[in-house]
Amino acid sequence: MIARAKAAQRVLAELPQSKLDGICKAIAEACAAKAEPLARMAVEETGFGVWQDKVLKNLLGSTITWESIREMTAVGILREDQRLGLMEVGVPMGVVAALIPSTNPTSTAMYKTLISLKAGNAIVISPHPGAKNCIIETVKVITEAAKRAGAPDGAIGCITITTMEATNALLTNRDIGVILATGGEAMVRAAYSSGNPAIGVGPGNGPAYIEKTADIPLAVKHIFDSKTFDNGTICASEQSIVTERCIQEKVEAEVKRQGGYFLSQEESQRLSGFLLRANGTMNPRIVGKSAQVIADMAGLRIPEGTRVLVSRQTEVGKKNPYSREKLCPVLAFYVEDGWEKACQRSIAILQNEGAGHTMTIHSQDPNVIREFALKKPVSRLLVNTPGALGGVGATTNLAPALTLGCGAVGGSATSDNITPLNLINIRRVAWGVRELEDLRGKNPAPPRAGTAGGTTLAESRRKPPAQSPKLEVPLGGTFSPEDVEAITRAVMAKLNR
Repeated sequence: MIARAKAAQRVLAELPQSKLDGICKAIAEACAAKAEPLARMAVEETGFGVWQDKVLKNLLGSTITWESIREMTAVGILREDQRLGLMEVGVPMGVVAALIPSTNPTSTAMYKTLISLKAGNAIVISPHPGAKNCIIETVKVITEAAKRAGAPDGAIGCITITTMEATNALLTNRDIGVILATGGEAMVRAAYSSGNPAIGVGPGNGPAYIEKTADIPLAVKHIFDSKTFDNGTICASEQSIVTERCIQEKVEAEVKRQGGYFLSQEESQRLSGFLLRANGTMNPRIVGKSAQVIADMAGLRIPEGTRVLVSRQTEVGKKNPYSREKLCPVLAFYVEDGWEKACQRSIAILQNEGAGHTMTIHSQDPNVIREFALKKPVSRLLVNTPGALGGVGATTNLAPALTLGCGAVGGSATSDNITPLNLINIRRVAWGVRELEDLRGKNPAPPRAGTAGGTTLAESRRKPPAQSPKLEVPLGGTFSPEDVEAITRAVMAKLNR
């Protein structure tokens, strides 16, 4: 499969951007047409989420992604600067190995295929075993549309016998150009240790801070919209509410009014046994389930119409499941004295799990928002918007994406929302603009032949030489502060010239 993909990628690499765009457009339209049946199939197979919400996810992975990248140039000449004598050329990475999670299976397959082909890459997909059938069906829709639009055979492949051995063979094959890993922490670590370039995504655990100037009803609405969307299966969704003591009663009243149920201490203790497994990882039985289903699982009686289960917490730690990522409608609730303490609590939650990913803040105070932006170890700070939908670019102007980089602090190669521009190498073409004599501080040599876009570089760059300060320093002597300043001025004058 990889060999076929590599051969197909050679053909893709010769296609102009317009032809690649035609293939992507056809894929996006075909996926959008099948958005509902594929969403239903995903829920039936995995048991995760809400099919109506997965329809929107499929549209995000197809139509919305396509519209965001439609005008983008990813291959060929990206930029020319005649004045500087520089040109940048987009070069495909080759074959993309794409790991697809069970939480967002069909939409992620669509999205990763679009951004790969847009950048002239072939793709081989490795489905999560728990979502194999719906992913294979999605790839079938994609492949048929791509073929009709002129894509070469083998440009899109999919493992159909899902085993750890198959995935490992894919990740470690030397003909893989880059790995796109979206899934559990173990899978992401395997991608980074494969020996191939990789872009991985760590877990999310974003707190939502409600500051005293926030529109509290709207803030709670945003949090609940996010936490109940597809039953919380997007990793950018909120995992905790952090608020201030001076508005605690108002926030709690609004949480209850909008369908939140505060668990008693005994209920919190009982539910905590279902959130994590013995090995400290999230229990897959709770993923994407409604609040009522989770309560029934734990033997809890909750009011009819409860949307989110909320547990008051004061501690953060690996053994406290409420301070960890919970891909379901369960939230921790922390109360702090002032925004500075709330800031510290948010950092502690993120350092416990989810560093580099996403958090939200609900506030009308630009100074507080700025302080959070400066200090939080996240790649996305979302302001007055639902975390799940804002992080993936649905309710914000971030790039629409279902793979969200976590940066170095989160163990990721990038902090970007991944787009086709993350799946290319940039070849830089640089014309000579200085001679050795220039670097040594002597008069420049006579202009030589050479052009950048038809303009001689000599004409575009040469100015009358500025006089450099003369320095006399004994051999083996030391430089005074004044000497250092003079040297700096001399060097900067040369560089500017």
